[in-house]
Amino acid sequence: MPMNNKDLTRLARELRNNPTPQENHLWYDFLRNQPVRFLRQKVMSPYIVDFYSAELKLVIEIDGSQHFEAENIEKDRQRTEYLERNYGVRVVRFDNHQINTNFEGVCERLMEIMGVES
Repeated sequence: MPMNNKDLTRLARELRNNPTPQENHLWYDFLRNQPVRFLRQKVMSPYIVDFYSAELKLVIEIDGSQHFEAENIEKDRQRTEYLERNYGVRVVRFDNHQINTNFEGVCERLMEIMGVES
């Protein structure tokens, strides 16, 4: 059953108030200190993306283990295609393991994408 925008907005607020440890780490230890503005849990109907920069037209998704199940791999592919086609954004994905074990590498990759010198 599709959600209306009010439902998505409510859910996005709940997700912002209850982030995963990996989302918190990326937000507090990197993204919020960047020279470009990022929003957390941004509604891009019919989806909610983890992080979004309008200036960079960039979506950053942090994927948990459920994203590696065959059914969800296909859903993520369709979601990425939809966001790129309908919003003209670039979607970049990292998984929880990358955030937990190679945070510096994730940040370096994002700085490359953002065109920021390290």
